[in-house]
Amino acid sequence: MKKIVIVGGGAGGLQLATSLGRYFSFNRFNRRNKSPAAEVTLVDKNRTHVWKPLLHQVATGAMDSSMDALNYQVHGRSNGFQFELGSLCGLDREKRTIELAPVCDDSGQQLVPARTLDYDYLVIALGSQSNDFNTPGVRQHCRFLDSSEQAQIFHHKLLDQFLQLENKVVDKVEIAIVGGGATGVELAAELVDAVDEMGHYGRIANGDLRVTLIEAGPHLLPALPARLGNSSEKELTRLGVRVLTSTQVAEANEHGFVTANGEEIPAAIRVWAAGVKAPDFLKELDGLTLNRQNQIEVDATLQSQADPNIFALGDCAGCIDSAGNKVPPRAQSAQQMAKTARENLIALVENGESAELHSFLYKDRGSLVSLSRFDAVGNLMGGLVKGSLTIEGRVAGLAYRSLYRMHLAALHGWPRAMLLYLVGHANRFVKPRLKMH
Repeated sequence: MKKIVIVGGGAGGLQLATSLGRYFSFNRFNRRNKSPAAEVTLVDKNRTHVWKPLLHQVATGAMDSSMDALNYQVHGRSNGFQFELGSLCGLDREKRTIELAPVCDDSGQQLVPARTLDYDYLVIALGSQSNDFNTPGVRQHCRFLDSSEQAQIFHHKLLDQFLQLENKVVDKVEIAIVGGGATGVELAAELVDAVDEMGHYGRIANGDLRVTLIEAGPHLLPALPARLGNSSEKELTRLGVRVLTSTQVAEANEHGFVTANGEEIPAAIRVWAAGVKAPDFLKELDGLTLNRQNQIEVDATLQSQADPNIFALGDCAGCIDSAGNKVPPRAQSAQQMAKTARENLIALVENGESAELHSFLYKDRGSLVSLSRFDAVGNLMGGLVKGSLTIEGRVAGLAYRSLYRMHLAALHGWPRAMLLYLVGHANRFVKPRLKMH
């Protein structure tokens, strides 16, 4: 029996583990296969999965991660793969083993010692982390939204600020966000909505929040047409967000940010959402070829250039697809890569080295950015429409919400995905629209 180990339970890694687990562990009559050709194991440092594009909602309390998170162990049991809780800390390509760091509790006490897992095929799908570009003070004084844990820490910090505001310890809640991409724009809009919702439960008004969004480029949403970035800026400005474009941040400190021209932007909560890179510790793994963003360089088959038994996908993969285009670090890229990796891994397990592998071809489906309940902007491309279609308003908002439902469908199938969607709507009638704890 071949062993497939997938490290990273994000959009691509979890989708791959789910589809491979179903393929190898269940036959066409949906009964357990007593002698599967491969055993699939998913490794992640967290017990649960939250779709990364929605972390800004977790940060503001618009989404309760304790209710919407997917438990890896339970999901694995239902879909034919094993789950191991742990963090990748070592790789031995000659022995085909990976090492997982010890699992410790919040106090640092060891719960599970370091372990070694064997693999025949290894898939690294560790996603990305924020790139501070070595800007002084950012790591020490800024919040990031790279994980559900970081989003929850931000949420608690936000609630603490609201508590001080209600008790007149502070006059305003000042938040500054660096990075006018999707994360920064969506977070700014969600914060305005959070204050509006908070007003229903406390003594807080819209004017009590001051949000500043800082972008180094000439317009917001640099990955989209300039018109959409300008439209987002107008909408955010209307909502009371101060938007600064063509503004470089030179330093972060405990009081706020300092721009390249010397302007000081005060902020009790400072968020860095300007660019991404693959995790730094990938440099320490056994002989993998990396690019300047720490991404593992892979061929169009998604096999690493250093070792054909190691695949990489998602934000941590530096991939030039079969058309010669560099694949961008997006959730849709990871999901598309997972499909190609699935076909290639099945072929290798069933046919060995003689297997004919597929080359990955990225299809840009467009990008959508939510402005909370106020609006949405984006463009649709590729197989969805002929050419490119720019959309805004309610149509864009509907399209944006459908992305999460498609993610749920890939993991659970459409019937269960729709049930989860209906349960989520039902909760809106019995629970506060904003998480208050």
